[in-house]
Amino acid sequence: MTDAVAILRDNMAVRALYLPDEINPRESMSTGGRMLTALQTAYCFPEGIIQLEPAGHFSPDSGFFRFGHDATCYGRTTAGRRASKPGMQLDVLLPQVRSSESSAFLPVDPTEIIDNLRLERYASHLSRRGLSSATRILRELYYVVRPWMGLDIRKRIQRAHIYGWEKIAFPSWPVDTTVERIGERVILSAMRAAKVDRVPFVWFWPEGARSAVITTHDVEARLGRDFCGELMTIDDSFGIKASFQIVPEGSYGVTDSFLYSLRDRGFEINVQDLNHDGRLFNDLKEFRRRAAKINQYGRDYDAKGFRSAVLYRNQDWYDELQFSYDMSVPSVAHLDPQRGGCCTVMPYFIGNILELPLTTTQDYMLFHLLGDYSLELWKAQVKLILERNGLISFLSHPDYLKEKRARSVYIDLLRFLSDLGTTESLWFALPGEVDQWWRSRSQMRVVKHGSHWRITGPEAERAVLAFAKASGDHLEYEIDSKVARLNREGA
Repeated sequence: MTDAVAILRDNMAVRALYLPDEINPRESMSTGGRMLTALQTAYCFPEGIIQLEPAGHFSPDSGFFRFGHDATCYGRTTAGRRASKPGMQLDVLLPQVRSSESSAFLPVDPTEIIDNLRLERYASHLSRRGLSSATRILRELYYVVRPWMGLDIRKRIQRAHIYGWEKIAFPSWPVDTTVERIGERVILSAMRAAKVDRVPFVWFWPEGARSAVITTHDVEARLGRDFCGELMTIDDSFGIKASFQIVPEGSYGVTDSFLYSLRDRGFEINVQDLNHDGRLFNDLKEFRRRAAKINQYGRDYDAKGFRSAVLYRNQDWYDELQFSYDMSVPSVAHLDPQRGGCCTVMPYFIGNILELPLTTTQDYMLFHLLGDYSLELWKAQVKLILERNGLISFLSHPDYLKEKRARSVYIDLLRFLSDLGTTESLWFALPGEVDQWWRSRSQMRVVKHGSHWRITGPEAERAVLAFAKASGDHLEYEIDSKVARLNREGA
């Protein structure tokens, strides 16, 4: 018997001491690679540096549980109970993680539970999520008469819809970062199993920026369209460029001169829905018909990005859209007509489309539903996103910013962001720039170069090498050799 065969035999014997009887090693090997997909995409660390395996056979049914006391998840597990609602008493499965040799054995599939959150596959199990026939009829009626409603009537109806929103436990208000917490806990478990104290990866943003900031404006009606020029001047006064989402067949005309006025000043143009009637995702056949027209408007406008009206969405249908990126999914959607949220503050791919999640509250919701004309909520959200090095994204409407009080708050927001940029390393970018960076980053690789690590791939010259380091029961990030630590919240 050769030494290699003897070593393999001994390793299999050791693994058998730790593996549950029901695990099929061949099945777990293939499953283990798939379990790592979401984390590999998010971090771009060297392949094979950490190893994951399932701790048993996954349950046939999915349900809610916790991976740590503050990370509500939805999916299959190899242990514990799965609840039908997120508000029930949930089993905590993080203590079920075990290690053997260099692998961490998990009671969950990280890629599955992360995708279930980002793609909102859990949402059909949320209370009030399902739409009855009566509710659908009322919603249809609302959008029929909406053009003739005054703002006060609309606000009363919308406030009635969101009644009790502050009692919703999941996703977490005001920003949900469950995906990030899951990722860090899995990485920490894998590092402990492999007995390594740090793992190299491609830092999230170019030139080592702590977070990225994008501002976006949805133009809903003629009033908003006519205010776009003044709004661009306000943005320019703080050195911040934004994207404008245009409704192709809405209540205002979209002329070549209007589009040129936006693009000529360095702002970005994207498509917003088709006609803003709230029906885009009502029926798949109708959606396909509308998507074909939306795609054509995207080509006509030379628009790379899309956002649906009122943030209605069905991510399972996105393969019909021919855009590079989408901006229709909130991190947490307590105040939106469609509840749910992607539970992350990082971009992620939906097939070929990159999702740039909305991570802060819309101006309309803040001003008109909450009656809050301060920066306090926005500041709190920015703080939480910064702690996760995430994408800080804003959605405001020229239709509402034309009003003096709202405009004053928006100017205060830009001043706050501008001042923050002088104390923090922030990347102020257009959505299209974030899309281009994230796509380039997804093709980068961290490879060994002598005794050092280096980054290869497109735009690698803008990338910064970082390390995820174990620090007690949590991770901290270290950027390059300058050891600029960004302490993380405890896992």
